[in-house]
Amino acid sequence: MTTKLYCFGESGNAYKVALALTLADMEWQPVYVDFFNGETRSPAFRALNPMGEVPVLVDGDTTLTQSGVILDYISSKSGKLGGRSAAARRDILRWLFWDNHKLSTQIGTTRFLANFMPEDKRPAGVIPFLQGRLKAAYTVLDDHLAAHKWLVGDAVTIADLSCCGYLFYPEPFGFSRTDWPHIDAWLGRISALPGWQLPYDLMPGNPSDRA
Repeated sequence: MTTKLYCFGESGNAYKVALALTLADMEWQPVYVDFFNGETRSPAFRALNPMGEVPVLVDGDTTLTQSGVILDYISSKSGKLGGRSAAARRDILRWLFWDNHKLSTQIGTTRFLANFMPEDKRPAGVIPFLQGRLKAAYTVLDDHLAAHKWLVGDAVTIADLSCCGYLFYPEPFGFSRTDWPHIDAWLGRISALPGWQLPYDLMPGNPSDRA
């Protein structure tokens, strides 16, 4: 039975999972969720995920939500993209939690406000505040990558896929790869992996669809 990923192209959290499924060589099928027309608030979707969010992974009798949990499941099931020891797995989880708290959530909000919310509805001062917090997060990531090819160990793991998710999107949110040379090199290593694709090529849904 093919694994199904409920997703839409604009979702960075869904992209992390789509990329992990692809790089782990798992057979999967994207199921488009029309977020911008309110599908995640519908009774049918809430029956699937009461939290009302993508991604949702359905693998046989297993239904999972939250990208970090799904990434861990993919790594455990496939035997790929994980650490080589219990200590490495804990370090991977450390980066997943850091990403969720310090990086992806801040980027997701900033990118949404700057690109998908009408300008007259944007709360004053929020974008610059979040961009300031993100600068501190980019610094942590860039400093770590100055001495490490990958976030954990000597090969790509779900820690890398979690932290890179939003950084491949074209919409501007205050991040420029040229400002962060070690992040830039790391993103280059990820995009050179066999099977890697950009988010709008890997999942259905694109801002141009609504233009």
